[in-house]
Amino acid sequence: MLASLDIERSVGFFASKLGFSSVHAQQGVYGVVRRGAVSIHFWACAERHIAENTSCRVQVDGVAELFEACAAFGIVHPNAPLEAKPWGSREFSILDPDGNLVTFFEPADG
Repeated sequence: MLASLDIERSVGFFASKLGFSSVHAQQGVYGVVRRGAVSIHFWACAERHIAENTSCRVQVDGVAELFEACAAFGIVHPNAPLEAKPWGSREFSILDPDGNLVTFFEPADG
């Protein structure tokens, strides 16, 4: 669950940039997007610093392809490009319009 300053914008961002489908978007209340088995929920929040200190990790298949798509949209976090991590995953991160950090990863042997 991520903090959202604008539910409709959050749902639209995840739909247009990351291929999620909009499940629910009630401005000022709650939103949900889904892609395959992954659902991300948004709760309405009026304080940007909360979103800027919130994050989640999403396991995916094909992290390199997703990275290329996100890079084309210019949404990859400047300090979090795709790379192998010592804990056994390949991952990268993006920032959504409210400052939530979303890390996409797959096992390094995946």
